[in-house]
Amino acid sequence: MAERLSVKNLRVSYPAPAGGWNEVLRGVSFDLGRERLAIVGESGSGKSTTGRAIMRLLPDQARVSSDRMSFGDVDLMKASERRMRSIRGGRIAMVLQDARYSLNPLHRVRRQIAEACRLHARMSRAEAHDRALDLLEQVRIRNPRRVMDLYPHELSGGMGQRVMIAMMLAAEPELVIADEPTSALDVTVRGQILDILNERVEAQGAALIFISHDLPLVADFCDRVLVMYAGRVVEEIAARDLEHARHPYTRALLGSLPPTDRRVDKLVVPERDPAWLDGPLP
Repeated sequence: MAERLSVKNLRVSYPAPAGGWNEVLRGVSFDLGRERLAIVGESGSGKSTTGRAIMRLLPDQARVSSDRMSFGDVDLMKASERRMRSIRGGRIAMVLQDARYSLNPLHRVRRQIAEACRLHARMSRAEAHDRALDLLEQVRIRNPRRVMDLYPHELSGGMGQRVMIAMMLAAEPELVIADEPTSALDVTVRGQILDILNERVEAQGAALIFISHDLPLVADFCDRVLVMYAGRVVEEIAARDLEHARHPYTRALLGSLPPTDRRVDKLVVPERDPAWLDGPLP
């Protein structure tokens, strides 16, 4: 499987209030081919920071280092900001949580999707309009002509997420980073969004990084799983084998899931071992 993205020893630190640096990513490494890779862990484990580091979207005060962070023929650590602007949204796209707050609230859907088409595909206004309409149809939006004229605040959660997926896939990217794209949606709409995302990614032959808290979801949806704890990858496992995870942190996360076949008076809270911070991996 040819590598599309290779990350070796990625580290990210922020200035500490009392001086020095707080390290939030500690030696993250993985390779990605044409597959669906999940990154899971609790809030604060470094999942979203990893995605934003790949996109070079971290704040200026972040200190970022990596032995290698390459995307195809591009060294993402050394690429100029001008080069990165052509990669973001073009070759790498990012779908964010709750699209209604990620879209520009001042512009209609029509303008935002058409702008993405014109920026990355060099289309005329008329071509971009037609492409935007086609993209909305591809993500299964009913009456796309009406939706084209809506503002983000007029969209439901599921509709907003479909619009965001349409906009992010306008340039047919090689890699899609989906950061909790379904966490704000109900179960029925979540399934529809996952079907659409998977359908469009497969149609375009793209790789997918799926960032999530939901272990049962990624076990069904993804091919491989990275489990993160306190800024480091503690386990890498095939998604189909997730229930047989070896690391105690992964097993603790699985054990904290509420059972669906019986009532319980108290949910299990994972107990953390200080050795997980820097201890050897299984």
